[in-house]
Amino acid sequence: MYHFSAKVVSRGGGSSAVAAAAYRSAGRLYDARLDRHHDFSNKTGVVHSEVMLPEGAPEEWRDRGKLWNAVEAVEVRKDAQLAREIEFAIPREMSQADGIQLARDFVQKEFVDRGMVADLNVHWDVGPDGLAKPHAHVMLAMREVGSDGFGPKVREWNKTELLTHWREAWAEHVNGRLAQLDIDARIDHRSLEAQGIDLEPQNKIGPAAARMAQEGLVRERLEEHFAIARSNGEKILENPGIALDAITHQQATFTSRDLATFVHRHSEGKDQFDAVLAAVRGSPDLVRLGQDGRGEERFTSRAMLETEQRLEKATARLDAERHHGVPARHLNTALDRAEARGLVLSVEQRHALEHVTGGSGIASVIGYAGTGKSAMLGVAREAWEKAGYDVRGIALSGIAAENLENGSGIASRTIASLEHQWAQGRETLEPNSILVIDEAGMIGTRQMERVISEAEKQGAKVVLVGDPQQLQAIEAGAAFRSMAERHGAVEITEVRRQAEEWQRDATRHLATGRTGEAIEAYHAAGLVVESRTRESARDALIERWDADRQAHPEASRLILTHTNAECDELNAQARDRLRDHGTLGTDVAVETNRGMRLFAEQDRIMFLRNERELGVKNGMLGTIERVDRTGMAVRLDDGRAVAFDHKDYADLTHGYAATVHKAQGATLDRVHVLATPGLDRHGAYVALSRHRDHVELHYARTDFAYRERLAALLSRDRSKDMVRDYAGKEQEQRARKAEPTLQPQASAEQTERKGRFAGLRLSVPSFARPPVQDQQATHEHTKPALAAAQQIQTRPSLDQAVERYARATAEIDRMTRQQLPALEYQKTAQARAAQALDALPGGSARDLDTAFQRNPSLMVEASIGRTANSIGAMKLEAKIRADPELRADRFVESWQQLQDQRSRLTGSSNREARQQVEGQMRAMAKGLEKDPALGSALSKRGDQLIGKQWSREWSPGVSGHDISEAARTRSIAQQLTHSLERGRDRGMGL
Repeated sequence: MYHFSAKVVSRGGGSSAVAAAAYRSAGRLYDARLDRHHDFSNKTGVVHSEVMLPEGAPEEWRDRGKLWNAVEAVEVRKDAQLAREIEFAIPREMSQADGIQLARDFVQKEFVDRGMVADLNVHWDVGPDGLAKPHAHVMLAMREVGSDGFGPKVREWNKTELLTHWREAWAEHVNGRLAQLDIDARIDHRSLEAQGIDLEPQNKIGPAAARMAQEGLVRERLEEHFAIARSNGEKILENPGIALDAITHQQATFTSRDLATFVHRHSEGKDQFDAVLAAVRGSPDLVRLGQDGRGEERFTSRAMLETEQRLEKATARLDAERHHGVPARHLNTALDRAEARGLVLSVEQRHALEHVTGGSGIASVIGYAGTGKSAMLGVAREAWEKAGYDVRGIALSGIAAENLENGSGIASRTIASLEHQWAQGRETLEPNSILVIDEAGMIGTRQMERVISEAEKQGAKVVLVGDPQQLQAIEAGAAFRSMAERHGAVEITEVRRQAEEWQRDATRHLATGRTGEAIEAYHAAGLVVESRTRESARDALIERWDADRQAHPEASRLILTHTNAECDELNAQARDRLRDHGTLGTDVAVETNRGMRLFAEQDRIMFLRNERELGVKNGMLGTIERVDRTGMAVRLDDGRAVAFDHKDYADLTHGYAATVHKAQGATLDRVHVLATPGLDRHGAYVALSRHRDHVELHYARTDFAYRERLAALLSRDRSKDMVRDYAGKEQEQRARKAEPTLQPQASAEQTERKGRFAGLRLSVPSFARPPVQDQQATHEHTKPALAAAQQIQTRPSLDQAVERYARATAEIDRMTRQQLPALEYQKTAQARAAQALDALPGGSARDLDTAFQRNPSLMVEASIGRTANSIGAMKLEAKIRADPELRADRFVESWQQLQDQRSRLTGSSNREARQQVEGQMRAMAKGLEKDPALGSALSKRGDQLIGKQWSREWSPGVSGHDISEAARTRSIAQQLTHSLERGRDRGMGL
């Protein structure tokens, strides 16, 4: 996430430079002007702190206190500007050492070398989601300096042009360092380039928090959320182009619903929503494309349209070239050498080989999963090199580049790192260059345009290889599909990866959108496993995974699922099973960038960040050979051994389960897949085609109801679109206020009844709709099952949510009983389970927690799927919470139980236990002050609370109506507390 902000520390705003420096450095500094100490030494998260001085500055200013007291002394005005503060985010993908060095280098070059005194503090905080939020604060003095101290203020440092330069320079600085470290990440400052501002990311709030806001119980987190939304709305009003840039970052086109949803998130209140929506609607950069296959209007941004136009022009020029052919003798030599090694290309592979080694400046190959694309490219590489060409490979991710290099012998790297080299004038393409782009379907339009345009400019040839039906690009567009449609492509459909013919047929079904047929084939072979709940599906998967592991110990294997949260659950269960078998060594707690993890010898781990010095890539797997509190040694799956300190590399997680996204391009012997509702046709295709020998698909009835429903959901086509998919007269016309509004028109009566989102429907491009037979929910004979499933959908959802929350809570309880802190992923799992439960009718994590506290056995029952008693107890707690009379009954019951305990704890030997009980009773009495309605209900229960012998002393004013409810409640609380003392005096506590 790009973040770079600047502000001024001003005395006129009530600020002190010394106080600000103390806070940012987590230090204790004396402020001579105010004659007081500012002590923030208890603040955590500061990992680096230093004062950086320009040449000629007094060395004593390296002492932070002396520096900022000198600033305070030289600035005499009451409204003086004391310092400028720059704050920027550091990519969390970096290690702390790399992040600190990144900040130091930037501060030195952009500030200190200009003559500024800079106070740098790097914070490595951890957010509520358990992820690192590294950032830097830089306080800059605003005067020139010399050996004698401060001189006049430098007005040049206040110019807007310099701030704009810093924003852009920070993006270039970060992207350059990310590329050097071979990290698959990139930040983008371009929305700031025009306006100097950006939209600030908001905290996510769940249904429970939203209800609290509606009830007037706005807390700090909610206030911050709404403040950010309001601020973002103001920024969009100033520059509507920001909204268009943001909404087309991950989708090339959008509907009126998409726009309204985006504006709703980035505005606060109806008035601002309407104003922001109107501003974006009236922007000259909004391009109306006409209607899609569903009859809905689609739009894009002018920048997105122009990017596609540049890409089309560059590919057309490359396609027209005929300068990169390979002579037949070199091609035959490469084929002969391949056959000598035992590699015989199929007819389709030879056709593809002839296509990519032809004279055209661009060539595309679409190959189904496991068809031997890399093997074909290996033969092409030999032919190209024999003909004198310079062959290079690139891919979006480090692991994909590694797979390309290992499979074809083509030296490969990430696109980001190559673009960085080009920006520095290094490793530029030449007319004799062949640039092979692997997994091309995962590359967004903007990045593809930059690469293709550079190749066209330098006269190089581009070869694109991939499968547009596998995982889609994260960023906007489907450039590879569009280029293949426009200029043609050769297909390789003969699957070679799977050992058995029927499995190869299933992979072809997956590749061509016949997901249901593939699932039926695996079901017929007994490899589709149905369970009642998600938890039982995980249990069944781990059970069969463990049996398979023992039966085939030498095989490579991986569990695949859709989300990181499910991966954490499956990794934990796999480790529990190995621990039961005695396979793992002693657990060692390691602080990773995903939170605390337990690792042991023989654990499987996955690396999550490219690190060139270690020789590891994001997605690589290995087995731990040694681990302690300082570091670990790992044997990678390719046979290499690596060792590192935790402080140098902490981007790790367990490697038994991975997301489907991590697995694209991988080949394994045996795979186990857990299907969840987020999986679609593209993910299912990848997940069910990674194996050579064996794959199993697990699912829960609470997620899919029945197998036909599983097939229908896993057949959903979520292909990304392009602007050119929507041809029409209006494609390049600007949207103006005179054009039809984005929202469908409604009558006055409809407008009055409906909200501002009335009429907005989620649209799907015509080419992206599921086939007709999928829309009809399979065949006629499945309709009764569908109706039955629809009838039982509501209750299982609540069962599932209660079970999930109970299991997550039980995991944390287990850690607590072992006197261990709950791990971050366990906290996250509980928070997500609570959010899901709160979102359901009748669901309440708060009430379920209360039920578990009163009867812990309910938690154990619910965690294994027996949820009926827990649901009943949760609903009872909800009733009690809503009804003061029921709360009063509960209070009396608890009070009487404590009274009984207290009366039995007599004698000096039980004094401590008796005091604990009395402490609980006092806390109950004091807690009444927060619940006046409960106090009012208790006013009629004096004899039950303090005994009949004293109920006549119960204040008459309490039970009457001559005082307020709050005053009555305070009186009851005081009398209950007094009754404890009186009971001791009269012998009850002796």
